[in-house]
Amino acid sequence: MSGVEGLIARLQQCAEGFRLGRDVEAAMTMVQLMAAIQPVIDSAPQEQRGDWEVLLGLMFECQQGQNWLALADYLQYECVEVLGSLAAG
Repeated sequence: MSGVEGLIARLQQCAEGFRLGRDVEAAMTMVQLMAAIQPVIDSAPQEQRGDWEVLLGLMFECQQGQNWLALADYLQYECVEVLGSLAAG
């Protein structure tokens, strides 16, 4: 499993934590994941970095509003899509 594939698997597990109501545990995991993902994003083309920044803003809004299901969707689908596109080249 590549580094990006491992991150994608962890994002999906984190999303599941939010869906199961384990928001404190999932939030702590999410912080670790974002730190692990950032170096990958830093090496991405400018357009993808911009997409990532927009996505982070949306996720932050969900977190502020304690909308855990929407946050889980962003983690499981949108973040995975961005990382998958980076892995594809």
